[in-house]
Amino acid sequence: MAKIKPQALLQQSKKKKGPRSISVTTVVLYGALVVLLVFFLLASYRHFTQRSSFQTKDGLPIRKNLGAYGGSKKSDLPRYAIFNTSKGMITAELFKEGVPDVVNEFFDACQMGQLKGMQFHRVIKNFVIQGGDFENGITEDWTSRGKHYNQLDTSVKHEAFMLCTSKGKRDKEVFELYITTAPIPDLNEKLNVFGRVIRGEDVAQEIEEVDTDEHYRPKSWIGINDVTLEQKI
Repeated sequence: MAKIKPQALLQQSKKKKGPRSISVTTVVLYGALVVLLVFFLLASYRHFTQRSSFQTKDGLPIRKNLGAYGGSKKSDLPRYAIFNTSKGMITAELFKEGVPDVVNEFFDACQMGQLKGMQFHRVIKNFVIQGGDFENGITEDWTSRGKHYNQLDTSVKHEAFMLCTSKGKRDKEVFELYITTAPIPDLNEKLNVFGRVIRGEDVAQEIEEVDTDEHYRPKSWIGINDVTLEQKI
């Protein structure tokens, strides 16, 4: 085999082309692709993280655990609930410092959509408006004594236009909501007070004026369209 002379090798090396330079356009294109990939990965991560905190029921997003606001600072928690009812707006201040567990349960009920479309299925004039569990017997027990309560001294400590829910073991799938329209002496025995109406007392009074049957059930639909939670109003 013939040897290649050094001079020939030098000539061949001169003929070889050097590495091509990468254009600015190529760098920009690949950089944009990397950014898009990172953005897509972050968006996917956030989506699946949020999805893991929710489960689906009847097509609606529902939190798995109660205490949806449990990780928030007290100062960040909603302080007011605005009820959009079929008769108008009712605004209530929530006693989040006094009964935080009950208020958190109310928050969860709102998150799960339990109050959206809730019907007031019992309305007792000068007494109480009830929504939630149709089978609950609390109000049934009161109706026989309702007239007696209405005649009592109004200096009792339990005021009218309070936001309440029943005490004791409750169905977590159904939040029981009561709005008192008169003082109820044995309120502490039956209900937990977790707020008070500060606007819309006239709306509550209009609701209690609706026609009802002998079981205090409104003859036409009356209830809550939706609820908005606000920190300030």
